[in-house]
Amino acid sequence: MQVGTGPAKKLNISENCLTVLERRYLKKDKNGKVIETPGEMFRRVSRHIASADKLYGASDTEVQKTEKDFYDVMSNFVFMPNSPTLMNAGKDMGQLSACFVLPVEDSMESIFDAIKNTAMIHKSGGGTGFSFSRLRPKNSVVRSTGGVSSGPVSFMKVFNAATQAVKQGGTRRGANMGILRVDHPDILEFIKCKENDKEITNFNISVALTEDFMNKVVEDGEYDLLDPHTKKAGGTLKAKEVFDSIVEMAWRNGEPGIVFIDRINKDNPTPRSGEIESTNPCGEQPLLPFESCNLGSVNLSKIICEKNGKKDVDWRKLKRVVRTGVHFLDNVIDMNKFPLEQIKEMTRKNRKIGLGVMGWADMLIQLEIPYNSDEAVELAGKIMSFIDKESRDKSEEIAERRGAFPLYNDSVFSEEGSAVRRNATLTTIAPTGTISIISNASSGIEPLFAISYYRNVMDNDKLVEINPLFEETAKREGFYSRKLMERITDKGSVKDIDEVPERYKRIFVTAHDIAPIWHIRMQAAFQKYTDNAVSKTVNFHTNATKDDIRGVYMLAYKLGCKGVTIYRDKSREEQVLNINLKTRGTGIDDNPAVKDKSIAPRPRPVVTTGTTTKITTGCGNLYITINVDAKNMPFEVFIQMGKAGGCAASQLEAIGRLVSLALRSGVENKKIVDQLRGIRCPSPSWQKGGRIFSCADAIARVLELRLGNGEIPHEEEALEKHSPHTMIEDKLGTVVGVCPDCGAALRHEEGCVVCRSCGYSKC
Repeated sequence: MQVGTGPAKKLNISENCLTVLERRYLKKDKNGKVIETPGEMFRRVSRHIASADKLYGASDTEVQKTEKDFYDVMSNFVFMPNSPTLMNAGKDMGQLSACFVLPVEDSMESIFDAIKNTAMIHKSGGGTGFSFSRLRPKNSVVRSTGGVSSGPVSFMKVFNAATQAVKQGGTRRGANMGILRVDHPDILEFIKCKENDKEITNFNISVALTEDFMNKVVEDGEYDLLDPHTKKAGGTLKAKEVFDSIVEMAWRNGEPGIVFIDRINKDNPTPRSGEIESTNPCGEQPLLPFESCNLGSVNLSKIICEKNGKKDVDWRKLKRVVRTGVHFLDNVIDMNKFPLEQIKEMTRKNRKIGLGVMGWADMLIQLEIPYNSDEAVELAGKIMSFIDKESRDKSEEIAERRGAFPLYNDSVFSEEGSAVRRNATLTTIAPTGTISIISNASSGIEPLFAISYYRNVMDNDKLVEINPLFEETAKREGFYSRKLMERITDKGSVKDIDEVPERYKRIFVTAHDIAPIWHIRMQAAFQKYTDNAVSKTVNFHTNATKDDIRGVYMLAYKLGCKGVTIYRDKSREEQVLNINLKTRGTGIDDNPAVKDKSIAPRPRPVVTTGTTTKITTGCGNLYITINVDAKNMPFEVFIQMGKAGGCAASQLEAIGRLVSLALRSGVENKKIVDQLRGIRCPSPSWQKGGRIFSCADAIARVLELRLGNGEIPHEEEALEKHSPHTMIEDKLGTVVGVCPDCGAALRHEEGCVVCRSCGYSKC
């Protein structure tokens, strides 16, 4: 799709990209109407970030050249900064960073200061990481009050509740990382704190593993638990048993992840400034307390040239884009409006940036290199080594004109006698969920998640969405057909499709075609040349064993990774089922007397009639349709909210189904009303006749009004037109839920949860 940018060139943007930009990035007026084109957005961002050059004596001509360079790399989708920069550069809010780490000291003042600061960061669009390792363990005596401590996990729940109440940037709830050292006395409680998936839902959690602990795992020995205050031993645990507990929980639901904290601090460029205790929400950005980091990614799918009729890496282009990216990200630090003064001070002292990549799987496909091959792993090291060198060269060049980062003399670089550099860190492989959709690229360094999938549109028609590189290949090689594409979509992969040549089966592999060892080998290859860390999910089939996961953890440690995130297909679905199974034998389901009196709902007739009532709630206009059967008995309820989607639509549908089931099973209307009446939410409203506390309360009012006397008045109101939201059917098993914004499939990738349809990201 060609999208105009005024006098500038037209941008080649996909429909999906445009949808994401309009939903999350482009400027809107006070009524929510989009008033900015994609080209104007890139111009807004490039102009604002380029203006930092003026602070260092650049002429107007030089600034204009910088602005053009920044605009070119973004508008051609070869480099993209993190989402807060695209959203906020050149706007009043002006908060441009994605990652923050806040300290949590062992006092009520520090804990609640951290909660307040978290709210400010989430409001501005950032994610936060915390270490709770300084908090005294559960049941420790509090000398000042004579009471006992409730422990780190208890306070995590307070942070979680605060996050639930604050929408990030006014559109979504923020993401957190919670870390606890493996030698903290409450480590076993922490490992299992998300066993119930209804608790601590706004956190990713990881255990900080020490070198001593890992050695004891190998030796099958015991290790000491340390008091956070005295650092003295306060008990011991069997290292292997604790490690097995981590593996067990990760096998069940993907958490906790692990970070190798001593390895991270070994690469801490400014150890005199403090110890690194935590990372950002996806684990790829270790930071000191009160530090932030701004990220950006090179789109490797665009770094391809043709030599003698064969595609190759365009090294000259990569050099140019890397150097432009470093310049861009360094400027962001100067143009950033930080949410806290302490963050501004700490960030500018070290000037950490995180340049990474996306489109890696796309690049491999174009070069016809299988993801799960030694050739791909070798190329990964070569690519990242090149990016590492060029980013350092550019940072040194900037430092010659602007000076080194202020804490340079206290850094390891000064001790080593290295060249003066502008930035304490330069490279990070970060999640690129939304910006990779904008750039029409595969996520980060992940393999493809689908060759093709069904997209449901209006009237339940199914459209087949095909990876453009596969479609191009299939047509060029003569094996394309609509029927074949549908078969591939049903299978979720091409590995068992006979019509696809073996050569292309190897090239077009998906995440679940690849053995976990290749995920780790790829992560390790990029990590070797990355200053910070690498965000990557290791995908397992649903039948993977705990030993499989244990083996991957040990391999990641052996190969030099700084952390690991795994996800076993369908594990979170199984967890819910397992929780339900545990209730058997203790509840009504196992009572034979109840089963003998089982209630069967009345069957639905082909045609029903009814009324639709409009009622205003704090969330919008609600339309409640009550249908009756041939005997004029209330039979079913349908509930819609004008233009609602995601969670709102699904929750209203759930209420409607349950009310319908109750009516068809003979439950009195009054009993249904009593259950729904008075339920409160944060957005009440006023309607003639009184206050409406929630959507559930509004439904109760309508049921009482229409069915209170057993008759249905013949009053009808037209339903507001409502197009069904887009749904994606994904056959690969990487779906972990439903997008709360658009209702499409959520996937677990790069240590986060992402919607590839609308760009929603939990992180």
